[in-house]
Amino acid sequence: MSARHRRTRVRLVPLLVTAALVGTGVTVAVSSDPVEAAVPATIPLTFTNNSGRGEQVYVYNLGTELSTGRQGWADANGTFHPWPAGGSVPVPAPDASIAGPAAGKSMTIRLPKFSGRVYFSYGRKLDFRLATGGLVQPAVQNPSDPNRDILFNWSEYTLNDAGLWLNSTQVDMVSAPYSVGVKRPDGSVANTGRLKPGGYRGFFDALRAQPGGWGGLVQTRSDGTVLRALAPGHGIEAGALPAGVMNDYVNRVWSKYATSTLTVTPFAHQPSVKYYGRVSGNVMNFTNGAGQVVTSFQKPDSDSVFGCYKLLDAPNDQVRGPISRTLCAGYNRSTLLTNPNQPDASSAGFYKDAVTNHYSRAIHERMVDGKAYGFAFDDVGAHESLVHDGSPQQAYVTLDPFD
Repeated sequence: MSARHRRTRVRLVPLLVTAALVGTGVTVAVSSDPVEAAVPATIPLTFTNNSGRGEQVYVYNLGTELSTGRQGWADANGTFHPWPAGGSVPVPAPDASIAGPAAGKSMTIRLPKFSGRVYFSYGRKLDFRLATGGLVQPAVQNPSDPNRDILFNWSEYTLNDAGLWLNSTQVDMVSAPYSVGVKRPDGSVANTGRLKPGGYRGFFDALRAQPGGWGGLVQTRSDGTVLRALAPGHGIEAGALPAGVMNDYVNRVWSKYATSTLTVTPFAHQPSVKYYGRVSGNVMNFTNGAGQVVTSFQKPDSDSVFGCYKLLDAPNDQVRGPISRTLCAGYNRSTLLTNPNQPDASSAGFYKDAVTNHYSRAIHERMVDGKAYGFAFDDVGAHESLVHDGSPQQAYVTLDPFD
């Protein structure tokens, strides 16, 4: 199990200032108006098992307690339990599992004010460990990870005084299918993350049929059970996908913008804020309207593109981070050559180049609403599988069929 920084960045900056959209590393403004601070200490989460599978399901609610910043877990009643100290060699964590519902059944637990994850596993409990720095998350791109042969997945959420942000995520892997939802004060329910009929098997079939090594992302158990498909960045890390799989596209982008300008308008609510990118040598420089260089990027490798980090690092600032997020989306969706004004407003032109993030393409194509978290900044342009409400009445996680 690796303690390596996870690409699904679950983090929160100070409460009532900004709220993290889990899985994105992006923050949105949140009002401190006390009228909006009416979210109760916990809200109900109804967990429904429509998987059609017979194995025992185990549920976990792990995260950071926002009132104290402590890491820990919540039991079915939403009561917080801090993790004990870890070790320099990671030690087993306390058993935080909650027995989940049988096929065709539902159960309701309570979500506290966390920034965290709701894990679920089929047939076996997950093996969590504690290091000196805190909880070590499963990292199944590592063949020696103790969770490698367990069928599991997770949803991410932030619940705070400004509301609930709950997503389905494919940033790290596509595995056991599920969808999420939130009930609004008027009784309506917003849902996302549900695959089309045949979408689960179709996704894996599409990866296996895609030339260039994409089928190597699929992991199976010795009994033949399909466990997951690794996200392409993790696939590169594991040696399952060629490290240069995006190089041709990156090279063509570099060539194009050596003689033309890439215009980035990173904030939809601030259309006058624009940055202008031009390539010189091995560097793409971005200037503001006054012609001043505000940030520069070296030519990214495939892993930087898929992970939206390293050479495409995106700090939580007002310049480099927003530009980098926009570039990351453009590279993954392969729109930088077809549209010099980014981000692209329409999904109609996404993933059309032969060199693209075929993993993200395949999962988006198979979602009922077309939305997914196929990479960390899939929220650029609001293409992510996220539900939000400022006064959530109830949350939902539904385990869907494996068809």
